[in-house]
Amino acid sequence: MAANGKAALVTGAGKNIGRACVLGLAEDGFNVAINGSSDRAACESVAKEAASFGVKTLVVMGDVGKPDECRRIAAEAIKAFGAVDVLVNNAALRPGKPFLEMTDAEWQRVIDVDMNAAVWLSRACLPGMLKKGWGRIVNFTGMNAIHGYAGRAPVSVAKHGVWGLTKSLAKEFGPKGVTTNAISPGPIAADVEGDDASSHHRQQTVAKVPLGRMGTPVEVAATARLLISENGAYINGQMIQVNGGAET
Repeated sequence: MAANGKAALVTGAGKNIGRACVLGLAEDGFNVAINGSSDRAACESVAKEAASFGVKTLVVMGDVGKPDECRRIAAEAIKAFGAVDVLVNNAALRPGKPFLEMTDAEWQRVIDVDMNAAVWLSRACLPGMLKKGWGRIVNFTGMNAIHGYAGRAPVSVAKHGVWGLTKSLAKEFGPKGVTTNAISPGPIAADVEGDDASSHHRQQTVAKVPLGRMGTPVEVAATARLLISENGAYINGQMIQVNGGAET
């Protein structure tokens, strides 16, 4: 049983920011459902780390880019814990490809994983939150939601969409006890050097960071923990930039 009686679902949780969010929430007393799309071993490792805080964990593999999979992932978490009180929509694709070379299928895939997954999972988890009169949704946008990057059009479009979704859900469900916010990370170092497919792009942007370094997944997760905590209960409909002061 979670120390606070609540449960969270984190997507893209096998490494980096997702992993840090899982461990932070476990430390804060949340049972945690850990979602990944392919690397079960990584998710199992995160689950083992999280369980060391005395909470229950569930590994639920699945492709959040498919609506039926999103519903199944949420249903398994709800079955295991009774409800999903906290939803962290972290999973994302960040492919780099010239706009005119992208196929319709490649474009749609990014839109589905980076934006529609947040829609599908929110729809699946919100009823339980509303029943309790308490819930937290944390979405991830990123600098792609602020800048338009050459070769990353679908990512920028999807992340702008997530920002719009965040504001809309905040207004619709805030009066019912559910806050919705977004976090926009700047250049963040991966858990393992070279593990992040976008690391080259992020290294290029670090020169614009006044702090002169990349951030860490733990620093991003700290903001998620604030938004989810009772100390963050009055924060709603916001996009908080965790980027060391990088140009926006």
